[in-house]
Amino acid sequence: MEFLVYITLLLITGLFVGFASGLLGVGGGFIMVPVQFFLLTSIGIDPTLAIRIAFGTSLAVILPTALSGSLGHSRRGYVMIRPAVFMGIAGFTGAVIGAVISSHAPEDILRFLFGFLAIGAAFWMLTANYSPNEIRTENNEKKVYYYILWGFVAGIASGLLGIGGGILIVPILIILMGFGAHKAIGTSSAVIIFTAVGGIISYSFSGMNTPGLPPYSLGYVNLVQLLALSITSIPMAQLGVRTSHKIPEKELKLIYAALMVYIALKMMGLFEWLNLPI
Repeated sequence: MEFLVYITLLLITGLFVGFASGLLGVGGGFIMVPVQFFLLTSIGIDPTLAIRIAFGTSLAVILPTALSGSLGHSRRGYVMIRPAVFMGIAGFTGAVIGAVISSHAPEDILRFLFGFLAIGAAFWMLTANYSPNEIRTENNEKKVYYYILWGFVAGIASGLLGIGGGILIVPILIILMGFGAHKAIGTSSAVIIFTAVGGIISYSFSGMNTPGLPPYSLGYVNLVQLLALSITSIPMAQLGVRTSHKIPEKELKLIYAALMVYIALKMMGLFEWLNLPI
């Protein structure tokens, strides 16, 4: 594959990643991971290394993109600081552990478990009887334990699969915590900052001195892909933020659930099994 084509595909991917991050409070790893994996294997990188590089680099791109999106949501008052800090600290720890597990676990098992979890989250969001109101008990101290628990779970998923964790954080905040969709998305963007940092540290150190890595790699984080993806994803996150606040909450929830189902089927390999090019 020619270098120009390689970089162009990464730049285009970054556009979609940034928009999805700002719009839905997700990191965009579900877009970046498969694209990076394909590009790396196409230039001869071993698939086992390619998937780990895709995970680590995805989290490195997610960090500045989440920062951009979080600032945009914060200006509009949709980032709840207290929940974000508790979930974020727990998510950081979970992401470090998840990345260590991912460095040794079989890829196919991780993909299947993630897909199964995403389908469950989508169904849960569509059928649960959650309140349309914003946070009902924000100052309830018992909530702290829930924030820590679910932040840790989201962090594990983030580290395992190179995602920000928003695919879990958003439905958790809406269904279990009583957040409105806009505040759930804004707060999720802030939590993702923490999970991304934890995953980046773990993937960088666990991949250090690994033979067969492509040039300009810091462990399992490839700096060339990081730069190309970030250039377009960071500004596009702000466009996603502006679009998000123009969409009613009901439609946002439906969009999110549909996205989770697609991600789940993609990760589980169903489209490949059916020979569908999507």
